[in-house]
Amino acid sequence: MSAKSVETERLQKVLSRAGVASRRAAEEMIRQGRVTVNGEVAQIGQKVDLRSDFVKVDGKRIQKPGRHRYVLLNKPAGYMTTKSDPEGRPTVYDLLPPQVRRGLFAVGRLDFETEGLLLLTDDGNLAQLVSHPRYGCMKSYEVKVRGRPSEDTIRRLGSGITLHRKRTQPARITPLRGNRGRRTPESNTWWKIELKEGKTRQIREMFFRVGHPVMRLRRVSIGRVGDRDLRRGAFRDLSEAEVRQLAAPGAGPGRGPSPAPSRRRVPRADQKTGKKRTRSSQ
Repeated sequence: MSAKSVETERLQKVLSRAGVASRRAAEEMIRQGRVTVNGEVAQIGQKVDLRSDFVKVDGKRIQKPGRHRYVLLNKPAGYMTTKSDPEGRPTVYDLLPPQVRRGLFAVGRLDFETEGLLLLTDDGNLAQLVSHPRYGCMKSYEVKVRGRPSEDTIRRLGSGITLHRKRTQPARITPLRGNRGRRTPESNTWWKIELKEGKTRQIREMFFRVGHPVMRLRRVSIGRVGDRDLRRGAFRDLSEAEVRQLAAPGAGPGRGPSPAPSRRRVPRADQKTGKKRTRSSQ
């Protein structure tokens, strides 16, 4: 087998590994005719080798990636998980200095009002392992809902319900400590939800369907990676150990999120002055 054949991969995978976009978004770029290989319009599934093939996106050549970067961001409510927004709303990329956000894409999405941990990377392979439910990477959320769902309701939600003509995969739903004590049926209650898939607005839709709309939602861990000390709007790079945990087959929550590798915060940019600072405002 030649060295060239070893390095040959499907085009959408190559674009994802190079940090151009997620694999699904790369496929859409190819469909739109924005990608060329050696001067010819590319096709989905086409195999290429960046060492010898000239791959361009919108006329710009794609280079073989070097060392990947993995950034953990604590997303506040009121930010879009997109690079731009037609309505002019702020995005998670506004929370990152230009030298950090360059080449990164978000792994999955948190909706506008949802808070919590978001992974951004230029590593398409890891993004696929974390985001696709077939690989079993569990995400954990804390959700505040209106009222107190019955035990039967929680069991029904946990076993899966039909949303948008598709059945959700089973989820693990357990009450948080704040639910204990004397409460009326109208009281708001907190729950922990662990699931492998993440359909658009899935948790909000689940509880809305059973009459207990979500009041607040935050993601607290991705696999075994979590950081209770990371302030809203702040970010840090993942440690090598955390990256290995996310890449492990069936990365689940285990006994709980791993501790932060250190108390040091990666400096973030002040959105008004552009200067770096080591602490972010709440």
